[in-house]
Amino acid sequence: MVNTVENQPPHHVVIVGGGFGGLYAAKALSRADVHVTLIDKRNFHLFQPLLYQVATGAISPADISSPLRSVLNKSKNTKVLLAEVNNIDPQAQKVFMGGEAIHYDSLILATGAKHSYFGKDQWEEFAPGLKTVEDAIEMRHRIFMAFEAAEKETDPEKRRAWLTFVIVGGGPTGVELAGAIAELAYHTMKEDFRNIDTSEAQVLLLEGLDRVLPPFAPQLSKQAETSLSRLGVTVQPKTMVTNIEGDVVSLKQGEEVTQIHAKTVLWAAGVKASPLGKMLAESTGVECDRAGRVIVEPDLSLKEHSNIFVIGDLANFAHQNGKPLPGVAPVAMQEGQYVASLIKQRLKGKTLPQFRYFDWGSLAVIGQNSAVVDLGFFKFTGFLAWLFWLFIHIYFLIEFDNKLVVMIQWGWNYFTRKRGARLITGKEVLENAKAGDSNGYYTPENGRQTVNL
Repeated sequence: MVNTVENQPPHHVVIVGGGFGGLYAAKALSRADVHVTLIDKRNFHLFQPLLYQVATGAISPADISSPLRSVLNKSKNTKVLLAEVNNIDPQAQKVFMGGEAIHYDSLILATGAKHSYFGKDQWEEFAPGLKTVEDAIEMRHRIFMAFEAAEKETDPEKRRAWLTFVIVGGGPTGVELAGAIAELAYHTMKEDFRNIDTSEAQVLLLEGLDRVLPPFAPQLSKQAETSLSRLGVTVQPKTMVTNIEGDVVSLKQGEEVTQIHAKTVLWAAGVKASPLGKMLAESTGVECDRAGRVIVEPDLSLKEHSNIFVIGDLANFAHQNGKPLPGVAPVAMQEGQYVASLIKQRLKGKTLPQFRYFDWGSLAVIGQNSAVVDLGFFKFTGFLAWLFWLFIHIYFLIEFDNKLVVMIQWGWNYFTRKRGARLITGKEVLENAKAGDSNGYYTPENGRQTVNL
């Protein structure tokens, strides 16, 4: 007699997205009696918290990226596919990648988020966000090209526009970007140019609320603003951006409307869920919030579809304190591990209590030797906070060689204040240099240039 149970294929878990949530779920399932297929449109895991350092030339993209196949090469039950999921059929339990379909028994969706312009998507052309390697390279291109263009500019007003950097959004990303650009202008590159004094650059950080780092305790926000001001950053809270067009940024402070001429505008003001959330809502009837995040059940599954899980920035989990969990890496990591454990327990006929996020705290770096750390029970700033930030980020880099490279690079930068990845790339740069064009990227006259890696 044939044992049909023994002949059944192993439970198939399909994970869409190789970010923190998807990768931690895959690693947690590596020893389980299941087959795992991880699908991502990129072949690498990206450590997004350090993207701003790529954008400001401190490290290279490869230093914070790890090939997914390399990370999971010891997980013999896991297959990695380079593809983009464009449809889901919950009734047939299939995900579609172009014309190809894959059957799943459990589905984990962890496709993250992208930057949001709050309905003003046309601003992206003038103010790139920071979510991908390409975004970071684009920012790096614009930042360093601005100094090069200023060096060749003879008109004082145009030179001032090239040396004006506007960062929209005073959250952790905005604070980190502003601090890093200020260090570049006022320290790292101060002796590098002959026709301009880089310390004359203006770095403006705009925040719509009444303080920077709104999620942090007020005293930490105040300390962050003090540290930014010490670096040379001009912080403007209670400032709303009403329009961005070309090199003109329109602002509203109370009833006063002003304009700033800046060739480099960087966006760090908001995020929205990946388009997969909308696709999932159409195929399953699940609700999404205003940011496009999928509203999940207490166990991170979908209502009416208990074998589909949504985690990370794509999920709206508000069952713990009535508010959605923040879109940070630790949330995605813990959710990925939880869902993996739940799937393993279900295969044993058991279950788990609802997901509960343990908040280890929040932290943001402001500049060299300066950061703010909020652990809930203990809040601190300054050099000790900077060392803590340094340790945490090194610890969570995925592969050992990345940790070693970044540690050496940071050590070198610390003692020399040099940034070795200050590259301006793209064939357009060479073409413009031959033509004597000092712009090298987007201006209203020449249109947006494509940046090659």
